[in-house]
Amino acid sequence: MTTPADRSSPLIKLRRGRIGDLPALVALERAVFTTDVLSRRSFRRFLASPHASLIVAEENGQFAGYVLVLYPPRSKLARLYSIAVAPHSGGRGVGPLLLAAAERAAKRRGCRAMRLEVHEHNTRAIARYEKSGYRLFGRHRAYYDDRDDALRFEKPLESSPHPA
Repeated sequence: MTTPADRSSPLIKLRRGRIGDLPALVALERAVFTTDVLSRRSFRRFLASPHASLIVAEENGQFAGYVLVLYPPRSKLARLYSIAVAPHSGGRGVGPLLLAAAERAAKRRGCRAMRLEVHEHNTRAIARYEKSGYRLFGRHRAYYDDRDDALRFEKPLESSPHPA
């Protein structure tokens, strides 16, 4: 996948996830998350699903992160289900590249907006989403395994506003 964003980070390449990525996906998931960890079985299901996009980032040929977007049937809303950046790739722009790639994938599928949930204490992710144009619209109480709340964000994906 070659994009304008890729040109600004020539060592980071984005591509569609594949079944051979399962060991790296599971290892990254365990390294990054302490609760609500996706299983190997879940990754396998998402990789095969026509209702999901799993995009992988590689940095210098090394697994650097992934983003998973779900497309509920009969909906024009995409859901950013999970995004993770390998600890060795933090601070190198992998997260913003993955987020932009997820938005492009959703737009290609005709989605009008992207929604996501984020742990209420994940201030770094919240700041990234707000900087990228996401707006808070709700909260899920006791959403995560640790019983903490999730903040709900949404971003319109249309390139230009339609007249009212």
